[in-house]
Order: sequence, then C-alpha cells, then structure tokens
Amino acid sequence: MPGVRSESSASRSPELRRIRTALPAASSNVASARAKLAARTKTPADPKAKRAVDQEKRGKSGRLAPSARRESPPPSVGQEVGRTRCSWITANSEPLYVAFHDEEWGVPVHNDQKLFELLTLSQALAELTWPSILSKREEFREMFNGFSYASVSEFTEKKINLLRSSGSMLLSEQKIRAVVTNAKQMHKVIQEFGSFSNYCWSFVNHKPITNSFRYARQVPTKTPKAEAISKDLMRRGFQCVGPTTIYSFMQVSGMVNDHISCCFRYQACRQHKANENNVTPESTLSERRLSSPPSSEDGGIREA
Repeated sequence: MPGVRSESSASRSPELRRIRTALPAASSNVASARAKLAARTKTPADPKAKRAVDQEKRGKSGRLAPSARRESPPPSVGQEVGRTRCSWITANSEPLYVAFHDEEWGVPVHNDQKLFELLTLSQALAELTWPSILSKREEFREMFNGFSYASVSEFTEKKINLLRSSGSMLLSEQKIRAVVTNAKQMHKVIQEFGSFSNYCWSFVNHKPITNSFRYARQVPTKTPKAEAISKDLMRRGFQCVGPTTIYSFMQVSGMVNDHISCCFRYQACRQHKANENNVTPESTLSERRLSSPPSSEDGGIREA
C-alpha cells in the first residue's frame, strides 16, 4: 500500500541518515585503533629486546643519538668528532679554556719571558681559576708590561701603589709585590744559569716528566719534585712560590705532562720536541740590566 509504504519510509529515513553520517567517524576510530595495534606489535614485548632497541638508539655514549632526538642541540665547544679530552674539559667549558688545553697546557716552554708569564699566572691561581685568568689575560699582560721581567723588575713603589689602588686590580698587593720581586730575582738566576729556562729544566734533567694517569682524580696538586723547586726558589728570594703553585707552573710549562692518557693531547705533548726557535735570545737585554744589579725585596710571605 502506497500510504503505508510512504509512512514507513518516512519514519525510518532519519535513523538511516544518522547511521550513514556516523560511519566516517567510526571508520577513523577503527583506523586509529589499527595504527596503535600495529605500533604495539612492532615494540618488542621482551624487556631485554626493548633495552637493546633503546641502546641502539642511544649509541655508545649512552646518550640519545641525534637521529633519536626530536631536535639536535648545537655541538659543544671544541668537542670535535674523534677527539677525547681531559675530563675537566666539558661541553660547557669556555672556548678560551678549551683552546688553552689544546694548544698550551703541557707544551714544553723554554722562553724566559714566557716562563715568567706562566709563573705569574700560576701564582694567580691562588686567587682565581684558569678560566677566569684566561679571560683576563690581556689585563694581566697590560698590568705587567707584556710580562717583561726586565721591565717589571724596575717597578717603583709608586707604580705598585698605582696598581694596588687601581679599580681594575686583578691581584692582591701581596701577589703584585711577589711578581715584582720574582722579576728581580730572575736576573740573578739568569746570571748564574744562563737563562731561567736552564734553571727550571735542570730539575727534570731537561726532559718532560710524562705521567700516565687514567683519571683526573689521580693528578696530584704537588709532588716532591715541586717541593724541591719551591724550596730552592724561596732560598733564592722568590715569593709566593709554594709547592702547589710550582706544580701548576710545571704543568702549564710542559715540565710535566699531566694530560689524561686517553686525551688526544697526551701523545702530542709526549712526542713534542721543544721548538728551538721559541727560545728568543735575551742576552743583550739581560746583560744591560745586570750591569746595575737590581735592589732586592725579600720581605713578605713566600708561600702560595
């Protein structure tokens, strides 16, 4: 019957429309469920297998490899691929400190003026750290006339007071006076040994001491050799040259190679031969200064 057929189809049509409009949402839910199920089946159920997959993603270093990270961080300063450094150099180390480790620390030095600079900077370690010292190196250089021991040895009391009262003073008055005194005593050492380098290196038979420490905690802060040098320097009138200061001086001047054995600089410093061109003749200047012996300032504390 047309009437009944018409009434029946009209009454059912809204429900049919609702069902049809719900089908796309249902199909998307099914697709999402299938995707989740597929992801679960790909993940190893075995905990050991899961750890193996994680380890593969993380790589040898134990940290997530760049491919496994959402966003790769910028490379750390100086951490080139294949270069292992001493453990105190980290990804957060300042560029000057990294360059100091890579280019200076542990390299044998035979230039008297350079040795005077390194001795002065080693004395500053009692009040500052290496990164801080390196960041202010130019200020130190200006303060002590380019680390010319001949020039520093002639600093007057007025000059010392000027440095002491300066607003940009880097060292205490005791340390400033010690640097001036040490510059004066260097003349006497040069007169006796020919150079300050000959004097310093004679304590290690003119060959660097090469240690083979595996860990930073094994590196000492002083040694019997440093104590012997310290004792002799103080006997000669040098100030603020305690064993700890002297051992830092030995490390930075290359008299001791304390790079960790796994550091790429360990072998480089071990095989390094002192560059004779680095030894600048200062005999003319020294003889001119020694013609009028400098006054001595032996007062003050001599331990670092």
